[in-house]
Amino acid sequence: MPIDRVHGTHESPEKKFKRTWKDRVPVNHSKEIAGMQNFEYDFLVFIGRFQPFHRGHLAVIEQGLRKARQMIVLCGSAHQPRSTRNPWSVSEREDMVRSALSKADNQRVHIAPLMDIVYNDEIWVRNVQSTVQGLVTAHHGMPHKSAKVGLIGHSKDHSSFYLKLFPQWGSVEVENVDGISATPVREAIFGVNQTDRRGGMHYLESSDADLALPAAVREKLAKFCLSEDYEEIKYEHDFIAKYKRAWSAAPYAPTFVTVDAVVVQSGHVLLVERKARPGKGLLALPGGFVDQNEKLLDACLRELREETRLKVPAPVLRGSIKAQQVFDDPHRSARGRTITHAFHIELEPSSELPKVKGGDDARQAMWVPLAELDPGKLYEDHYFIIQEMTGI
Repeated sequence: MPIDRVHGTHESPEKKFKRTWKDRVPVNHSKEIAGMQNFEYDFLVFIGRFQPFHRGHLAVIEQGLRKARQMIVLCGSAHQPRSTRNPWSVSEREDMVRSALSKADNQRVHIAPLMDIVYNDEIWVRNVQSTVQGLVTAHHGMPHKSAKVGLIGHSKDHSSFYLKLFPQWGSVEVENVDGISATPVREAIFGVNQTDRRGGMHYLESSDADLALPAAVREKLAKFCLSEDYEEIKYEHDFIAKYKRAWSAAPYAPTFVTVDAVVVQSGHVLLVERKARPGKGLLALPGGFVDQNEKLLDACLRELREETRLKVPAPVLRGSIKAQQVFDDPHRSARGRTITHAFHIELEPSSELPKVKGGDDARQAMWVPLAELDPGKLYEDHYFIIQEMTGI
């Protein structure tokens, strides 16, 4: 039996291999090493918007990789147009996440888009379940054994209610790191002086950004600040900030009441292209603010005519109302708390759709097939309103 020169003992080659394995294998999180270690979970699921990805998010992933063989990161608010609340696309956010991880860790992290279903938690839960199941099926290395799946997230964050929506999975609760939040980061990037051509670069070069953002993410955001997309969001941010300042003297934060018309005929929905900010150039439902002396339905029909010039008699429109519903997601409008009352008007099928023309706040009006709706081109939560009221 060979003599171990370091320990001065006799040991077999097998025993020596086990003793020296940790010293001989580089310390990383590769799939090969993960397979040799004992983990509490096979997969941990982390759901977030990552607008942008910051050190708090990174800490969650790092802790997850210590507890699970692999991680699934679901990137929320997918397939939405750029806005002050959602400035970066899924691909840009995935790039941020991966830039902050080592090559070995990236091999254990799977990132997928997750679309918001604002007014139907059941459909959202189903989408999460199906996405996770697909990734587990594709990446679980032991098909003879069911994968142990868990959720990981901040337990004290109001947005982490999802930790309680999946009782079939385990749950790993983590503390927030230094109170880091994406909201003040976005405000620092887009809320700078409009005349400063360097935009959010000043913040990204500051010590505050260094504390909040991984270095690789700061580099990517710096490039973004030089793009046309940044300029467009910056203009939108400044418009909204000015709008809010006009209400700053109010004794209470205002709650706005609006109406929207979901007019459907022969599998088409009537939409307008917005002419002004916010949401300039996006498609939207005909609608607007309720005047002081109007009933909700009267306001809806008025806005419908002003924005689309729809030449359908008012009695016909009133008689075609199929449903009405309130939509009150607190984040549905960047301008502030805005509650809208939507009316579903279903006109009799016809081989020829009524002629429409944009007016008032609409650049143009058009009939769009329901099957061709693109959530990435629709204003605020209008895609989800149409989805909820028509069942598409």
